Amino acid sequence: MEKNEIGKELVVEKLNKRGVQIEEIANIVHIMQSPYQKNLTHEMCLESVESVLKKREVQHAVLVGIELDELAEKNLLTEPLLNLVKSDAGLFGCDEILALGITFGYGSIAISTFGHLDKIKIGIIKELDVKGSNKVHTFLDDLVAAIAAAAAGRVAHRYTNTA
Repeated sequence: MEKNEIGKELVVEKLNKRGVQIEEIANIVHIMQSPYQKNLTHEMCLESVESVLKKREVQHAVLVGIELDELAEKNLLTEPLLNLVKSDAGLFGCDEILALGITFGYGSIAISTFGHLDKIKIGIIKELDVKGSNKVHTFLDDLVAAIAAAAAGRVAHRYTNTA
């Protein structure tokens, strides 16, 4: 097994522990791309999510973001960072910037899809964004949106027939 495959499995395990299944991310990809791809299947979307998760830069972003969320849950960050992360402060922005980096390798479709998903928050992204629980998902909701957006960009480039 190559290093990136080991990293992908670690990231999938971390996502699962935080309540995110890659099938849920694939569902978002399908919602975002099915209007443009009439023969799009869930399997095609899932394959794109798995491909995105094989990229080392994606793995690193997910691991850093999840770690920061977990440290905030345990009150192990110092102020003012602890409050910024725990409250998902509107002007914090570091969570979006970390996640946005995931989309850059997948074209303008991925970048614009990330902005759209960050605004409308569908599926598991919406579930993660709910405040008021003991869990902190400040980074995770944006990372999931970015993975879905990157996979949607990949689907668009891979399966669209244009001249």
